[in-house]
Amino acid sequence: MTADEPPEERRPEGTAEDELLLREAEKIVVALGRMFPGLCEVVLHDLRHPDRAIRAIESNLSGRSVGDPATELGLARIEDPGFPGIVQNYANSFPDGRPAKSTSIGIKNSAGSYVAAICLNLDVSLFASVARSLTNLVRTEEQEQPLTETLRARTAAELRTVVEEFAAARGQTPRSLGTPAKKELVRSLRARGFLQMKHSVQVVTELLGVSRATVYNYLRG
Repeated sequence: MTADEPPEERRPEGTAEDELLLREAEKIVVALGRMFPGLCEVVLHDLRHPDRAIRAIESNLSGRSVGDPATELGLARIEDPGFPGIVQNYANSFPDGRPAKSTSIGIKNSAGSYVAAICLNLDVSLFASVARSLTNLVRTEEQEQPLTETLRARTAAELRTVVEEFAAARGQTPRSLGTPAKKELVRSLRARGFLQMKHSVQVVTELLGVSRATVYNYLRG
């Protein structure tokens, strides 16, 4: 370099503070990676040395090694201190094509410079197959239902309401309904499960003003 040439710009070597931040971050990386082995890769990048940024890698899913260079996100943080501190849940992929969900967390020193980044890469291919299985498990058949099924016990109050609404829709009281309408109502009550309720026939006879024998005849006819 001649006297007229400007001095080469270099990223300053790490301070004791920077090294402390890296050591503490490494503890987090190791703990997280060992908590989710084979599921979530956790990487610590030393952004002071982008050409050999990977300082630690736990639950290795990408095939990278300590000493490998920084990723594009790491380089962006080195260039721009205003780069977002957290980039959360973005789509990514491993070298073999497996889909991943990633989060990158930048770590700054007291001077406001990024010195490290913790990156989490979750292998979502495992969950994708589980999600498909669950989707198939809860899927119901799209077909016309002959009736609406209710998975709970009927009550006498509900039975009375159904009978009264049936009659009201025809401008009558339950007792004033004609025989064809009463027969239709009783058969509808059976189809909807109301007649399986204890003492249901007695309630129907009282509401319609007919005998138990008449109710059974409606069901047989």
